[in-house]
Amino acid sequence: MLTLALSKGRIFEETLPLLRAAGIEVTEDPEKSRKLILATTRPDVRVVIVRASDVPTYVQYGGADLGVTGLDTLIEHSADWGRGSGLYQPLDLRIARCRVSVAVRSDFDYASAVRQGSRLKVATKYVNIAREFFAAKGVHVDMIKLYGSMELAPLTGLADAIVDLVSTGNTLKANHLVEVERIMDISSRLVVNQAALKLKQSAIRSVIDAFSSAIAQD
Repeated sequence: MLTLALSKGRIFEETLPLLRAAGIEVTEDPEKSRKLILATTRPDVRVVIVRASDVPTYVQYGGADLGVTGLDTLIEHSADWGRGSGLYQPLDLRIARCRVSVAVRSDFDYASAVRQGSRLKVATKYVNIAREFFAAKGVHVDMIKLYGSMELAPLTGLADAIVDLVSTGNTLKANHLVEVERIMDISSRLVVNQAALKLKQSAIRSVIDAFSSAIAQD
């Protein structure tokens, strides 16, 4: 049995065509089903639905053989658990593309706030990415870890800036925030448990090869 860890939403939807290329169809919609383990048209493959930030942990510890997760999540996971975390990353799937950016209130003087040696309050769930970015600029930061409604932090005075995923930028505009710096571009990666790759090499390699061919044709 091969177990694939996915999160609901955009990553799930954009992974479906890649699974079809591997001859795998998920038989239920996780948005309509309460099940967390979904069958597929292949009796030897199942999908587990987990929180996006938990995908690398499930794969690392063998709760899943492989998974699909964003580069942002992988960077944070590696910083927390160490780079030798038992994860093999064979493919950039080029799906769920977005970027990690810094955003502030439209009336906030960001240029002055990030002068060398200055101090900034930053709200984010991407603590490691944000800390490394501002350290490289010589800016001291007080990190405030949040998990949602990031746009509220500057509006309520909780933080001067946020570091968050940005796709269209419409949510920022709706909340009178502006994107002031792009930190990095993000896409989703296929991650594989290294022990599973040895034990189930043929099955996992066939999935990797099918995904790779589908990406090349895109």
